[in-house]
Amino acid sequence: MKKREILFLTVTLVLGAVIGGLLGELVGSFLPDGAVKTLFIESLEIGFKTLTVELYALSFTLGLMVKINFVSVLMIIFVIVYFRWWYI
Repeated sequence: MKKREILFLTVTLVLGAVIGGLLGELVGSFLPDGAVKTLFIESLEIGFKTLTVELYALSFTLGLMVKINFVSVLMIIFVIVYFRWWYI
């Protein structure tokens, strides 16, 4: 794979996860209470909570959280299938 293809795949995977997460929250907000709404709304948070290091003159805050729901996983799978179909 070329460097450009790897960059394209990385960017589209991140955008697919973000758009899928937003779409899942949006669709889930309109659904009535039940199992389907839970499937769309519930998400899994993976990562590190924020860590703050305070020195006398400097303050650092580090952290990374990834919030994944059902639709974001579907969008990631869609991007991978599209990439394999288009580029390979």
